[in-house]
Parts: sequence; C-alpha cells; structure tokens
Amino acid sequence: MAATAGICRMRVRVGGTVQGVGFRPFVFRLAQELALGGWVRNDERGVELEIEGARDAVDAFLLRVREQAPPLARVEDVSWQPLDVRGERSFQIAPSAAPRRHAEALVAPDTATCADCLAELTDQRDRRFRYPFINCTNCGPRFTIVRGVPYDRPLTTMAGFAMCAACRAEYDNPLDRRFHAQPNACPQCGPQARLLGAEGDAPHLIMRDATHVADAVAGAAELIAAGAIVAIKGLGGYHLACRADEHAPVAALRTRKRREDRPFALMVADVHAATGLAMFAEEEIALLRSPARPIVLAPRRADAAAAEAVAPGARELGVMLAYTPLHHLLLADAHELGIEALVMTSGNVCDEPIAYEDDDAIMRLKSIADAFLLHDRPVHMRTDDSLARVVSVGARRRAQMLRRSRGYVPASIALPVVAERDLLACGAELKSTFCLVRGARAWVGHHIGDLGNWETLRSFREGIAHFQRLFAVSPRLVAHDLHPDYLSTSYALERELQDGEPALLAVQHHHAHLAAVLAEHGERGPAVGAIYDGAGYGSDETVWGGELLLGDLQGFVRAGHLRPVRLPGGDSAAREPWRMACEWIAETTGDPLPPVPPSLAGIVDPERWAAVARIAGEGVASPITTSVGRLCDAVAAICGAGERVSYEGQAAVELEALADPHERGSYEMPFEDDQLDARPTIAAVAADVAAGAARETISARFHSTLATATARACLQIARAHGVSLVVLGGGVFQNRLLLEGVAARVESAGLRALVAERLPPNDGAISYGQAAIAAAAVRGG
Repeated sequence: MAATAGICRMRVRVGGTVQGVGFRPFVFRLAQELALGGWVRNDERGVELEIEGARDAVDAFLLRVREQAPPLARVEDVSWQPLDVRGERSFQIAPSAAPRRHAEALVAPDTATCADCLAELTDQRDRRFRYPFINCTNCGPRFTIVRGVPYDRPLTTMAGFAMCAACRAEYDNPLDRRFHAQPNACPQCGPQARLLGAEGDAPHLIMRDATHVADAVAGAAELIAAGAIVAIKGLGGYHLACRADEHAPVAALRTRKRREDRPFALMVADVHAATGLAMFAEEEIALLRSPARPIVLAPRRADAAAAEAVAPGARELGVMLAYTPLHHLLLADAHELGIEALVMTSGNVCDEPIAYEDDDAIMRLKSIADAFLLHDRPVHMRTDDSLARVVSVGARRRAQMLRRSRGYVPASIALPVVAERDLLACGAELKSTFCLVRGARAWVGHHIGDLGNWETLRSFREGIAHFQRLFAVSPRLVAHDLHPDYLSTSYALERELQDGEPALLAVQHHHAHLAAVLAEHGERGPAVGAIYDGAGYGSDETVWGGELLLGDLQGFVRAGHLRPVRLPGGDSAAREPWRMACEWIAETTGDPLPPVPPSLAGIVDPERWAAVARIAGEGVASPITTSVGRLCDAVAAICGAGERVSYEGQAAVELEALADPHERGSYEMPFEDDQLDARPTIAAVAADVAAGAARETISARFHSTLATATARACLQIARAHGVSLVVLGGGVFQNRLLLEGVAARVESAGLRALVAERLPPNDGAISYGQAAIAAAAVRGG
C-alpha cells in the first residue's frame, strides 16, 4: 500500500552541491528529529534517500531539507515520488551507490577553516592543537584533492592516509561534524608538515605532541621574520611568502621571481589586521570573510604597514584572510614576532603556472625561496587564489570577480539556454579558462594563466580532462576563438582531428564578452555592448578592442567602434606604450613624423621613435586596431609613463591610479559616423602636458571623457534600436573609474547596465561566453 493510517514513504532526490558538505549527517539528524525511518546515500547524481513516517513529518522534511541545508551545500533541486510503506522505523546512512550512469554530483570548492576547527586549533587541551590540517564537513580542501565522484575518501588524495581509531570513530558517527569528512585526520594519522632548506635538505617534521616546540610552521615564521623568502604549500599549490613591512625582502622576492611591478597579494590573520592596511567597507569585509576567502582589493591606507614595493604605482592593495589552518598558525606565530601581514604570491617564476607538486616546486622555486614549508598531502589540481572587488553599478554595490579560481571553482554557473548536446569552450589566450556544458549547467574551469608556454598548456589540457571525468561531459561541439594562432584554437582543431566527432564553432572574441555578461545575468539579449580590451581578432581580420556591439547570444552587429589607428610593431606596442603615443599623435596632428613629446624626452630614443612612426605610416608590421586598451597606453605615455611595461595593462593601471578624484574637467571625444574619435582627446591631453598640468588632473579628465563618450554612444545606439540593456565588458572595464562612470551615466539615463560579477570582465570569462553562444547555436535560439 502507498500509505497506511497517515503514514507514507517517499524516495527523494537532491541535486546540487550536496557531497562533502555535511549533507547526509544533516539529513540523518533531520530524520531523527522528525521520527522518520529510511536511509540516505551519495551517488553519481548527488544525494538519494528514502523517508517513511507520518505525512506531516514527511511534508516538514521536504520543506526543511532545502531551507535548512548546511552552510556549504547548494541545493538546486529536490524531487520525490511515493513508494509503498515498508514499516521502517530507523534511519541510517547507507554506503555510496556504485555508479550506474554518468556523474551529475557536484564537487564543492575548497573552503576556509571554520570557527569550530579554529577553536580546536588553538585549544591546548584538544588533540588537534596546532595541527595544520584540521578540517571537518564544514571546511577544508575539496576540489583540489578530489580525483573522481562520488566524493569519497578513496577518490581523493587522502586515500593514502589510514585513519586512526579516534578519527575513524568521528568519521563513522552521524552526529559528529566530522562524519564522512573525507580529509579527516589528526597528528597521529594524517599529513605532516616539514621545513626544508632551499635544496630540499634538513627535513624537520612537525611535532606530534601538544608542546609544538620548534615545529615546522613556527620555524617558517622565524625565517620570515628574519627576512627570508619561504615557499609554502597551500590548498592548490605553492605560495612565496615574506614579511610585507620591510622593503628588502619584498624587493628580493621581486628580483628573484622576475616580477618587476605587478602588485603582490597580502595575507593577514583577521579583519582587524586587514583594515589596518586598506579601507574596506562593509561589502568588502563580507567578501573577505566569505568561505571562499578571495583576495579583495581596496584603497590603501596612507599608514599601512606594507612596503611600497608591495604594490608600486597602485592605489589599492589586495588582501586576503588566512584560509587554511597552516596559514592561521603561521600568521599567529608571525604576530608573536611583530609581523601583521605577509606577502603571499603565487609560487612560480614570471608567467609560469603555479607549482603544486613537491619535487617540481623545489626544482623550480629553489632559486627564489630560502626555505620550503611543505607537507605530504598531494594536491591533485593546482588552483590559484581568487581575486575580487566591490564596484558601484549605478546605485547598486556589487561584488565582482577579477580572477575566479580557489573557493569558487568548480561551482557551476547556469546558462539561460539549455544546450542540446555536451559542449566544450576553449576560451582565449590570456587569462585562460575553459568551460564544459551539459544541459543548462556550465562548469568554468579555474584560472590557468596565459597560454604562452608548454607547462601552462599542459595545465589547460589536464584541467579539461579532469572536469570531463568529474562531470561526465563528452563534448560534441567545441567552441573556440576566431583567432587562428591562439593555442586554445589549436587545441580545438586538434580535438577535431583526433576524435573525428566534435564539430567546431569559431566565436568572435568581443561577441563572447557580450554573451558572457548577458548569460551570467540570465539574459539572452538584445543589448548594446561596450566591449573594451587590449586586442581581439575581429570579423574583418583587424585587431578589435573598442567595440560598440548590438547583439544577443545568437549574433551581433558592429554598431560602432573607436576610430582605427595602426598598432606599430604589433604585440610590441602593448609592451612599449610610447609606440601608441607616437601613432595617436601622428593621427591627431597629421604629421607622419611627429617630434618626441617633452614628457618622453630622455625616455624614448628619437631614432626609435622615428622608426616606429615610419613603419606605422607605411603599414609595415602595424595592423589596424580599434583598441581602447592601447588608447589608454597612449595617454599614459604622453603623460610620461615610461618606455616599457612589465605586465599587461600596467600603463593603464598606473594612469587610473593617478586620477585626481576631485577633478571635474574633461575633454572632447565625439561619436560620429559610428566612430568614437579620440583625436581631440589626444590633442587636449598633449596641450595640457605641454602647459604643465598635473598628471593627476589629466588622468581624471581623460577617464571622465571616455566614460561620457561611451555612455552617450551606447544611449544613441540603444534608442535607435529600442534596446534597454547596456553591457560593459572586456578587460579595460577592470578600470574602476571607467566602469563606474559609464554605468552611472547609463543608468541615470533610464537604461539598465549589466557588468561582469560572478566571472571576470577580462578574458577569464571568454570561455563561458563562447559556451553560451554555442548553446544558443545548437538550440537554434
């Protein structure tokens, strides 16, 4: 019988992120509270359970299982069907089911240490006192240790650590918060930390008792206090750490790492220490404290105890809170030695991917680090720290990702259309990510970096293979960038040749930017898109980068763009901003060989300047570009930014940092014949420089000009086509002044501005945009 005297039985399916987050113990406790019988288990689709009992208790269970789920769970759907009553009164947690079909269970991201574990970490009476790998179902490693699904210990990198009797008792007790916590361990049975010299010598095991005399973490803190650089193995790979308050170790780290100017991230123990470094508002503090623990950008305090070399030329500091027990111990020990903040930057050299395997890390980082603080829990998937900030979009304050990785990946992001076949999108070349799709669910991979070397390409390939296994995606369509020379494009073509089955879809770069912002907001379009970046392969085979598009997920038209100029020397122009200054001055004045402006005298060799002017005038190795990124470089150079930059967009970043927030002046930048004409802007900037105006004033006027001109152009196009949405996308919109300025002007005119939030505005979102376009193409709308 289906029901007896008010008793019923249901089979319930719960989908979403429900494995490795304490969901089964939660179900067990809820069933006991409601006097329900049955069972619960993990399987390849998520969580499956059966409940039996009074009908009102079953109804309460079905409501509360969604509304009261554990903090790390993300319940996406709950479905049920009636079964015959069996008279079952007890409830149990059953073993995970053997896979019967493709996997649908979602793997949780790595999560910062919870308050309960932190309390135990610092309690001298607790058996895990100062144990650097303490965790429970509410915190700890997930994505970086998982090899497959269901998420059970044998399918993680903890498989080689047999639990002691005490840990096993916790693991088997449904009422314990460590019930089926797959990384569960203690000093007697779990991973151990070691402190090694730069050559991998002098191993120093952490003490296994509660005295922690001279343990590995304390030893690392003492080395850092003395000015050393220490490579530290974290959740997703290695960091390079030094004290942040002294110039010498920070400068040494820059020299050894070959990272001349790009800002370093800082790590602190708590919000109090963070607010001593930067001006964090309520929304930024919420980001800092979130379980994902991203690096959060905020304006630097004038009295911040951080060397200028931490973030040269930048007004903001990137700060994160400690997110592993090892970090908490290290910062507590550093505090005892008078240090509040540590530089905590990726463990790599220059543009290489982060090191995550011990032998490889020692080999690659021994020329940088004076010592290594490592441990024997393997990292399965390297993962960088995420980077975020809070921006104003009209009257709204919104968190925005600038790099999406640890703490967020591999959480899926919904698509506004359902893909009728499995998809792979390969992304772009810089800030590389990939995206796999099944149905309406998109898995955007972790930040990989720039596909400029074999090691990064290997990481890209391994990441795709890992996600395909985890989420059982078998792509039948592969989307890629239109650029024929991108390594991501080559990878897509290679898959077609090897597999013979996946169809290919080439997606224009800026259309992908437009689609990414639309799709993450659940929109299909149409919208006007101001898509500004450094470079993207255009449909006309020129270098686009200042685009005003009118489109949706299915297609676009180029409704406008920045006035095109030459890109002298191609990619060299991005590394030497003065090249674009030369070209824009020539375009503005009509002089094919303009003199070197006074601001660059003594910085740029006049003969090189003349040579660049000639090749641009002749069109030799100088493709046509509409890049707003390179326009910003030109303005920065005219203001005397220098001869060369050491990282992408540096000149524009430093120009933004100069802007006087009190300046209200601006220049002219007309929008005529579908073109934003920056020649009057360049002429005015050059005149201000010649007149001795402050660079801070010029920067503020330029940003105001570009924001006003962009908003006016978007409004004109929107009104002409009856569109109410305006999308702001592309790497240039990492510029806070520009993004907030355009958004405010657009919304004050009655239109709705959409900006990247869950994904970055830069090329880290390209794969998701490609996936959205491919899904719409397969569906035919």
